[in-house]
Amino acid sequence: MRARAGYPAALTVAPIAHAQGTVRLPGSKSISNRVLLLAALAQGTTELTGLLEADDTRVMIDALRALGIAVEAQGDVVGVSGCDGAVPNERADLFLGNAGTAMRPLAAMLAWAGGHYTLDGVARMRERPIGDLVDALNALGARVSYGAAPGYPPLHVAPAQAVTQDTVQVRGDTSSQFVSSLLMAAPLIAPAQGLSIVVPGALISQPYVTLTVKLMARFGVAITQNGQRFHVPRARYASAGRLAVEGDASGASYFLGLGTIAGGPVRVDGVGRDSVQGDVAFVNLLRAMGATIDVGANWIEARGGALTAVDYDCTTIPDAAMTAAVLAGFARGRTRLTGIGSWRVKETDRIAAMATELRKLGAIVEEGADWLTVEGPVRWRPARIDTYDDHRIAMCFSLAAAGGVSVTIDDPGCVAKTFPDYFTRLGALLQPPQAWSAGA
Repeated sequence: MRARAGYPAALTVAPIAHAQGTVRLPGSKSISNRVLLLAALAQGTTELTGLLEADDTRVMIDALRALGIAVEAQGDVVGVSGCDGAVPNERADLFLGNAGTAMRPLAAMLAWAGGHYTLDGVARMRERPIGDLVDALNALGARVSYGAAPGYPPLHVAPAQAVTQDTVQVRGDTSSQFVSSLLMAAPLIAPAQGLSIVVPGALISQPYVTLTVKLMARFGVAITQNGQRFHVPRARYASAGRLAVEGDASGASYFLGLGTIAGGPVRVDGVGRDSVQGDVAFVNLLRAMGATIDVGANWIEARGGALTAVDYDCTTIPDAAMTAAVLAGFARGRTRLTGIGSWRVKETDRIAAMATELRKLGAIVEEGADWLTVEGPVRWRPARIDTYDDHRIAMCFSLAAAGGVSVTIDDPGCVAKTFPDYFTRLGALLQPPQAWSAGA
């Protein structure tokens, strides 16, 4: 078992008796990688504050620099010198780790950059589908091909034909990132009359597409939407000037969940009523379970109560729903979480992983193609949790220690993907604070 910088190979969370306090959230991954890309495509320089410093943003920044786009950090400000839609370097081999928010948008961005590019990642990235996006790009005249298995990275990009059609379809039932990626590339490739992007059938994680549309507006491109039809004008992105990245709403779910099952109050700063992220709707699920939630413009606070089971559609909050799967073990009754089919194609097969690890802790779990049930309350037992190189597995299962048992997290350093100091922030909230030990 490997140890990552700053972390032991395994970390044991002792039984949690009580938690309270305030935590400042890191920047949102979803916003950070979107605004990095949009700033890179814009005219002029954009200054970003509050940008997430983690693996997923590092691979995006490294890729932009490899493409000849200047990204410079001075203190807490990251300056991006936009290329005005003209990518400087005509050849590049990009390694994007396991960052879907880098792989998918960069594929769309580079499809019409006029050069030759390779996009690849870790072994799991080669198992994460991208065929729906590639089909849409190639239907418009792109020349994107596969380096190994059809439908999956690595990708090879060659110079494309000019876009002449005014409508294209892209499926959104596997990942909303395909829709967002095409939307962000569309203003630069659309014909004079604009480009209509139509999403047939289901569109999962729709709030992330709404987030994309709102951020594009910050860079000067307004999209017209009619249901699942988006009309994108031909336009040039303009610098957003100075843009503050709000805290990560998905990351907030762990601390709000902690406040719910370990007394609280626990407050998160950086997201609240004014957030543009869909995962703030996680507070509705917490309230439905019986938690006491207070919300301000830029903060949310949770405290515990007697939790009851829910039957909840999590289509719009798939990342935060993982936290709910652990909280279900503290609720009375049978919790059913639906609309989580996208878990199957994330950093790991999250439905299978959550079921396996919850069972280790003593939970009775059933799973289906897009649903999971957990019987509560669980008679918790100590367990060693495999994390599958998935940051959210590590963070979710640290909460199970509130069941009065020790929980050992293998490869805790995987949280570096989006929340490098998660365990430090967690330990500071515990009463008394915990000093972590390396698992045997």
